[in-house]
Amino acid sequence: MNIRNKNDAIDAGLIARYCAAMKPALWEPLPLEQRQLRAWSTRVQSLKDIRQQEDNRREAHVVSGMLDVAAHVAEHVQWSDAQIAKLEKDIEDHIDRHPSLKHDTDLIKSISGIGATTVARILGHLGDVRRFKNAKALAAFLGVTPKRHLSGTSVKGRTSICRPGSTSLRAALFMPSMVARRYNPIFNQFAERLLAAGLPKKAVICAVVLKLTHFIMV
Repeated sequence: MNIRNKNDAIDAGLIARYCAAMKPALWEPLPLEQRQLRAWSTRVQSLKDIRQQEDNRREAHVVSGMLDVAAHVAEHVQWSDAQIAKLEKDIEDHIDRHPSLKHDTDLIKSISGIGATTVARILGHLGDVRRFKNAKALAAFLGVTPKRHLSGTSVKGRTSICRPGSTSLRAALFMPSMVARRYNPIFNQFAERLLAAGLPKKAVICAVVLKLTHFIMV
């Protein structure tokens, strides 16, 4: 647009011209039950992160001989465990109270490698996955589609994932993909075929994440 300056009025005009040209879908607020599920699942993950940090501190105090401090930290770890268990039960009850969430939860949990915690985070961030036209649209929304870096014959950058969307949700899908890659025959054969073709291990896991996304959409 050859715009040299940046302020609110210029940005608003640029956004308006973009919308007039591209005609994106109108934004709609998320249903209350989805926003509540997202908030609770995010809170659970925050508590798990805090619990892990505290447990690391406890071990450090034990190694350094500070047993009284270690005991105090252990109390906080136990409190965190109790709060996590309570919130996970609240999330389960919340899903059971909403038939659409319950239906989608049962479908996604049927995929080997995905547990209740991951399902809550998926549905909390995505809501009704049927709002996406197809699995490719869902994968693009999550930011797990391949991104190639090529130009002519001289530039051949390494292919990576595009990474828009929620970093937290991509992280939530990583461990289930590792489990599915090991114990689900479909994902295991898929990963072994990619490894045999020379794809690096990290790239194979990214490919498994992408395939898992397609299974969620189906």
